[in-house]
Amino acid sequence: MDEQLTPTRPYLIRAMHEWMADNGQTPLVMVDATAAGVAVPEQHVQDGRIILNISWSATQNLVLGNEQISFSARFSGASHQVIVPTSAVQGIYARESGQGMMFQDEPGAQVAAEARDGDDNNGDDNDPPRNRGGLRVVK
Repeated sequence: MDEQLTPTRPYLIRAMHEWMADNGQTPLVMVDATAAGVAVPEQHVQDGRIILNISWSATQNLVLGNEQISFSARFSGASHQVIVPTSAVQGIYARESGQGMMFQDEPGAQVAAEARDGDDNNGDDNDPPRNRGGLRVVK
């Protein structure tokens, strides 16, 4: 069976988003703002990351797709179109409880992303290690 499985990340993001909404919690995603294809307000990026509120009430036209998350939202009073490839989402958690999950790179995800984007990362293997934050693992 040579077929490559589809990534689980977009399905888990949608499931956690629905669970949080059903429980009256605010879903936040931590995004690698330096990843290819990420379009977010740069002034809100800190240490290469941005935390986005993806609740229904904070977004307009929210689409939690398999390839990307997209929506319109207001940042400091100005409207912005936000696009986040699902591969750039590092985690999703509830603002109120901190419950959620962090994501690891899925096998083949980087190869697929490079093939799709035509990016070979310029051969730079000196990227700093990522700090994974302080979320709890939900079992």
